[in-house]
Amino acid sequence: MALNDDEEPPPAKPGMARPMHQVLLTKYHNRKAPLAANDQKVVLELKGASSASSRAPLDLVAVIDISGSMEYGGKLDNAKKALHFIIRKLSSHDRLSIVQFDHEATRLCPLRCATEATKAELEALVGSLKARGATNIQAGLETGLDVIKERKFTSGRAANIMLMSDGGQNEGDARKVEPGTVPVHTFGFSSGHDTTLMDAIAKKSLGGVYNFVDDDSNKPSTNLSETFSQILAGLVTTIALDLELTVTPLLDEATIKKVDAGSYPLDTATDGSSSVTVRFGTLYCTEARKVIVELALGDHTASRSSYNADVAYVQYRFSFEGQQVSSSPERITIHRSRRAPVSAVAPPQVRSEVARREHADSIKAAMEKADGDKLEEARKILGEALKALERIVDPMVDMLRKELLKLLELFKTKDIYEKQGRPSAMSSVAGHDRQRFTARGDAEEIRIFATRRMDTYLEQAKQPDDKPIPSADDDVQEEPEVPHDLPAAATSMERRTLSVALRVVTTVLSLLAFSIMAGARTSAWDSGRYETYRYAIGLNVVVCFYSIVQACAKIRRLFWPSSMPQSISSYCYSLFLDQVLAYLLISASSAAASRNHLWASTYGRDQFDSKVNIAVWFSFLGFLALSAHALISMANLFSRI
Repeated sequence: MALNDDEEPPPAKPGMARPMHQVLLTKYHNRKAPLAANDQKVVLELKGASSASSRAPLDLVAVIDISGSMEYGGKLDNAKKALHFIIRKLSSHDRLSIVQFDHEATRLCPLRCATEATKAELEALVGSLKARGATNIQAGLETGLDVIKERKFTSGRAANIMLMSDGGQNEGDARKVEPGTVPVHTFGFSSGHDTTLMDAIAKKSLGGVYNFVDDDSNKPSTNLSETFSQILAGLVTTIALDLELTVTPLLDEATIKKVDAGSYPLDTATDGSSSVTVRFGTLYCTEARKVIVELALGDHTASRSSYNADVAYVQYRFSFEGQQVSSSPERITIHRSRRAPVSAVAPPQVRSEVARREHADSIKAAMEKADGDKLEEARKILGEALKALERIVDPMVDMLRKELLKLLELFKTKDIYEKQGRPSAMSSVAGHDRQRFTARGDAEEIRIFATRRMDTYLEQAKQPDDKPIPSADDDVQEEPEVPHDLPAAATSMERRTLSVALRVVTTVLSLLAFSIMAGARTSAWDSGRYETYRYAIGLNVVVCFYSIVQACAKIRRLFWPSSMPQSISSYCYSLFLDQVLAYLLISASSAAASRNHLWASTYGRDQFDSKVNIAVWFSFLGFLALSAHALISMANLFSRI
């Protein structure tokens, strides 16, 4: 059966955010390194914009297990309740398809726009689900993927699959299915489900995560609704598709030893550039993706003195509203000198991220021991991991401690480990590998990687059934918008462009000021009476020359970023000179204006006075432009510290 009968979505909403503001890049690394050969770890962070007012519309396929075992313990009823929450939270620009599976799979409806009228029909379909038959996860997953692959309308839309099952497959083999780039988020419901299978399905997709939903607690219904709500909260705040990050080393300065991106795929260039590209897929609002890049810096003790070394370039790409967006290449610059320590302490952001990766490795090692019936050794590994976190102070580390303490409880006996320990540990590892929220039994206790919208949906999912759920539009209105004022929200490239403009404006204004004032000189110009004017002219000459030099340098960096690297000291000098010259310029302009006013009131106005007034005004405007650039110099400095 052809599955290309998806409904045509309504016209896209006008975007509230500019594409380049959807994703921001931050680099963390040591600023200094020795000239001798050494290794440096760099953490690169891509973070989603702080507002979800502009996001990709969602194409969601819910693949639900209706096998006979779902009838016990009210599991199917709980799944229906969770699906009702999803339907109510979708907007008219989102589309939903429902696939049920037992020994075979059936698509109950094509991708339909979640209008108010359609929502009632979708809820009726969910209400008609009845448990029966065996469990063929392969059939359900393949049908869900076919719905996605055969869509007619795909531009700018985020396609995702949510797959839920309470047991192991007894027909077919879902491990054979290739999801490609479609994220598949799996939900293992109850202690009897096949954890390794559900984790393998999610891990095989790009960006999908495995979630463990514990039905042995006193609130199985709420657990499933809360867990579904958390994944949905991410899907309806997707602000970047096809996200990639490329790191290119400068081979005369450094080589890449290792790139750690969790379970995201890495592609190494074959064109001789030795660049490495990480493919992340989707990014949610306020989500972050961190990559640890280990660089091997070359030995320059023989031929080089202290210098600023551009060791690598970083560039990211993504699609948004059907547009392909590429950032400008950003350099990783390290000041290399003979006095730099060989084993410098890494910045706290690097240390905490390395600790998190080691934490995830400890959980994996503990699982291997526990699966081999060596629970005491597994608990010892978790205990040592807990001690290793004592040396680090970081909000993320506090949550890691809480996670380890919970796992220690779930690794006490073999029975507890089989029912809760293994699926909890597996979902924990999945969350760390993807840097994305996962439920470890419930969605409330361990909230590593949770976003602001997830916190909101968690509280809404806890509400009684008779309390109305806010719409997706209501959720957006309650969230603050991204500020569009320059220093707070502008990218580095925009700061550079504005910096060039202000330098050029300052040059022109100071040139006009000293040209007009010098053109008004009289026969008694060298006398003491004109000393104030000569001082103003001289200072405008200095400001003009300084602005020309800075403008040329800024223009060169704007178009050829690798030609003139900037260190923190250069930002300090720029800020210092901007402030000093601005102060001297306003003081000289004020003195000339006061002197001119005094002469005019005493001897009357003439052509000389008029020209001086015009020159003073240009000088004052030059002061404003120079002061504005001092703010940019300050922003540049603070962004590098």
